[in-house]
Amino acid sequence: MAGSTTISSTKHARPSVRTRRFPVGAEYLGDGRVHFRVWAPRASAIDVVLEGGASIGLAPGRDEEAGYFSGEGAAWPGGRYQFRIDGGERLYPDPASRYQPDGPHGASVVIDSSSFPWTDGAWRGAPLEGQVIYELHIGTFTREGTWHAAARELPELARIGITLLEVMPVAEFEGRFGWGYDGVDLYAPTHLYGHPDDFRRFVDAAHASGVGVILDVVYNHLGPAGNYLRAFSPAYFTDRYTNDWGEALNFDGEDSEPVREFFVSNAGYWIDEFHLDGLRLDATQQIFDRSPEHVLAAISRRARAAAKDRRIVIVAENEPQDTRLLRPIDEGGCGVDAMWNDDFHHSATVALTGRGEAYYTDTRGEPQELISAVKYGFLFQGQYYHWQRDIRGTPALHLPQPSLVTFLQNHDQVANSARGLRGHALTSPGRWRAMTALLLLGPNTPMLFQGQEFNASSPFMFFANFEGELAAAVRNGRAEFLTQFPSAGSFVKAAALDDPGAESTRERCRLDFDERRTHGDAYALHIDLLRLRREEAAFRAQGRHGVDGCVLSASAFALRFFTPGHTEDRVLIVNLGPDIQRTSIADPLLAPLAGSEWSVRWSSEDPAYGGGGTPDIQPDSQWFIPAESAVVLAPGPLRRMRPILPKLHRAV
Repeated sequence: MAGSTTISSTKHARPSVRTRRFPVGAEYLGDGRVHFRVWAPRASAIDVVLEGGASIGLAPGRDEEAGYFSGEGAAWPGGRYQFRIDGGERLYPDPASRYQPDGPHGASVVIDSSSFPWTDGAWRGAPLEGQVIYELHIGTFTREGTWHAAARELPELARIGITLLEVMPVAEFEGRFGWGYDGVDLYAPTHLYGHPDDFRRFVDAAHASGVGVILDVVYNHLGPAGNYLRAFSPAYFTDRYTNDWGEALNFDGEDSEPVREFFVSNAGYWIDEFHLDGLRLDATQQIFDRSPEHVLAAISRRARAAAKDRRIVIVAENEPQDTRLLRPIDEGGCGVDAMWNDDFHHSATVALTGRGEAYYTDTRGEPQELISAVKYGFLFQGQYYHWQRDIRGTPALHLPQPSLVTFLQNHDQVANSARGLRGHALTSPGRWRAMTALLLLGPNTPMLFQGQEFNASSPFMFFANFEGELAAAVRNGRAEFLTQFPSAGSFVKAAALDDPGAESTRERCRLDFDERRTHGDAYALHIDLLRLRREEAAFRAQGRHGVDGCVLSASAFALRFFTPGHTEDRVLIVNLGPDIQRTSIADPLLAPLAGSEWSVRWSSEDPAYGGGGTPDIQPDSQWFIPAESAVVLAPGPLRRMRPILPKLHRAV
C-alpha cells in the first residue's frame, strides 16, 4: 500500500519513551511516537490512516495476542486517525478512541493524558460512609451544557453539603443531545461537553472543592447508531441472551476474553486517567455472564486497582435487587459498595401522591413500609411481586445502611411520566418537605437529582437526537412505554407527548440557578437538613447504633435514631396526613431520657421553608403533631416539675 509503513511486530519495535497502559486504543509514547492496538480477529490486515493520508500498517499478534494488531509510528497529540480493515475503502474510528471531536462517525484523535496538570495529589478518594450523592446531566445542568460551566457550580454544591457527584453517562453518542445511555465510544468523553481535558479539569476542580465524582457507565448494551464494534468483530455481541435495549454483549461465549478485557479496562481507564472516585453501573441485570468470575467482579477489581491508594465507590443499579452484587469478591459476590433502592422511591411516591399505578402497584406508601425501608432497605427481599408476576429481591437484612442509595427523584423516575414533572409538583408542599426530611436524615446514602435542592421548575424528560426511522422508533417506543401508566393515556392518545428528538424538549430541561434565590425556602430546607445530617451524631452515624420506628396513625410514624448512652438520641416524626392529637402514645421509642423531655430541634413547618409555623408538640404533656409535617425531637430540660413518687416501705 502506497505510503504505508509496516511494523513487523510490536516486540521488535524500537524502544519507546513510555509503554502501553491499556490493551487497546492509541497511546502517545512521547517523542512524537504513538502506539496503536486494536482487536480484529477476523481481519487479515489493519492500517492506521493518519490525517493527511499517510498510513501505518499494524502487525498481527502471535500466540496469546492472536486477534490483536499493533504497532507504532510518528504522530502527535491532537492528530487525527482512522482504521482501514483489509484494505477496504471505508475508514472506521478507533473502537477505543479517546476523543471524537466530530461525533461517533468521524476520525479519532490522539490524546496525551499524561500532560494534564493535576493539582489533586492530596485527595484520598471517597469512602461510601457519609456521602450525599447528587446526580446530574452535564448537558442540562447549566445553560451552556459544558464541563466548564458545570465547574462554576462546584463550590456552591460543596457549600450546601453535596459530597459526591454522580455524572450521567458521557461516552460519545449519536446526535446533538441525549441522556448518554446510548454511548458507542466508551473511552471517549463526548465532544458535546468539551475536550477530554475539560472533563479532567472538572474533576480536579471538584476535588479542590472537597467533592468526589463518580461516573455512570453503561456496560449492558451500546447505542443503535455510530457503533462500529461489529466491523472489527461480531464477537462483541451475542444472541444467547435477550437484552431490553438491543444486542447483548458477549462476556462468556466464544472469543469473549478480549470483549471482557475491553470493558474491564474501560472501568480502570476512567478511574486512572480521569481521577474519578468511582462508577455507577447501569442496569446490571442486563449484563449476562456465566463465567467463573462474573464480569462485574472483574470490573470492581480493576477499578480498585486503578485507584491505587484512593478509596472509590462503586454503585450498581439492579432492578431485581440481587444483593449478591454487594458481597465481597472472595465470598462469591461482585464487590460493589452500594445499590439503588427503588423500593424506597416507589413507597415514598405512593405516600406523596396516592397513585399506585404500573410499577407502583405493589407498594402502598403506608407508614410501616417506610419504617421497614429505613430499617431493612429493600421492601421486597424474596416475596411475590404482583406487577412482574414473579419473586422479587434477595435477602438484605444484613446489609449496612450506607450500602443502599435512597432517592425521591432520579433521571428515570422524573422522566417516567407524561410531563416529566418533579416530585414537589405532584404533591403538597408540606408533604414534600416532610418526605425530604426522611430522605436526608435517614440512615441510607441519600441522593438528590439536579435541581431538586431548590424545587427546580424545569421538568426532566427523555430526549435523544436521532434521525429518520430511528427517531420515529424512539418516539413510538417512548409512547408505548408510558401506556403502562393509565394517567398518561390521554397524553398518548392525543399525541401530546414532547418529542424526544426536539431541541425544545432538551431546552426545557435545563436548570435555572436563579431559582436558588426565587425558591429560597426550598433551598434553605435542603441546606439545613444537610447540616443536621453532618452535625447531629444520631444522623451522622447512619444507623450504626440502631434505628427503630413505630406507626402513629394511618399516615404518620416516628423513627428513633440511637446513640451510645442515648444522650444524643433523636426522634424524627413524619406526618403525611391530618393533625394528630393524642393524650398519650404507648410506645417506648417516644420515651425521653430520664430527667429530660423532648424539645423540637427542627421542624419542616418553619416559616423559612414556607411552612405555617410549629405549635407546641407536647402541650400539657400530651401530643400534637401538625398536619403534613416532620419534626426532629432532641432531649431537653424539663419544662415543668413532675410529681415525686412517695417511697414504698415493706411492712415490718
